[in-house]
Amino acid sequence: MVNDMTAQQKKIVVLTGAGMSAESGFATFRDSGGLWETHPVEKVATPEGWQRDPNFVNEFYNGLRRQLVEARPNRGHELLAELENDFDVRIVTQNVDDLHERAGSSQVLHLHGELMKACSSRDPNNPFHIVTLAPPHLDILPGQKAGDGSLLRPYIVWFGESVPLIERAAEWVAEADALVIVGTSLVVYPAAGLVRCVRPGTPIFLIDPQEVEVPDGRKVHVIRAKASEGLAQLRDTLAQC
Repeated sequence: MVNDMTAQQKKIVVLTGAGMSAESGFATFRDSGGLWETHPVEKVATPEGWQRDPNFVNEFYNGLRRQLVEARPNRGHELLAELENDFDVRIVTQNVDDLHERAGSSQVLHLHGELMKACSSRDPNNPFHIVTLAPPHLDILPGQKAGDGSLLRPYIVWFGESVPLIERAAEWVAEADALVIVGTSLVVYPAAGLVRCVRPGTPIFLIDPQEVEVPDGRKVHVIRAKASEGLAQLRDTLAQC
């Protein structure tokens, strides 16, 4: 299925979404019962919501951050980290949690930001003003300032903001010898756009417990399973190639 997949030299790019973290018990945003059902997007995930009430927005993400430190990487996260023993594994995630890193993955690109970081509200992507939050100082406090004097805000890409790392993600996908998609759809951006960057003939695997729509003209190997089970199957497939 994956011809000439010589482990040490092959790049596997893994695109992960909400389904990747669901088994860890960390709240997702878009799924049934997700956070958007109880917290209006326009209040907590837009620049306008931040301008109206930065303390309300900060407290929303402070609460998520406290939940995240209690969550643990699931077996799927661990399997992706273990694949680095044999492959050059690069993870492009739509998730804002740090579960990939905690499981041991060394190359992780966060398209939508990182919950465990805070940044300048004037210049969110300036690396000089991005800080990492950790226990016991998990919260962004009312009035807390970034290094440039602006209010500190969550390091999250909100609706209406550009995705600064999308070009780098596209470069990774274009270099991939195999693309693996876990817990996100092939018809929702950015996944849909990144799939178009795959070189012709590159194998694509999609792991999802639900029936998924596969774009016309793409040969996609679908594994109908949750992240952990599906990645175990994928590992066995790659081991045979």
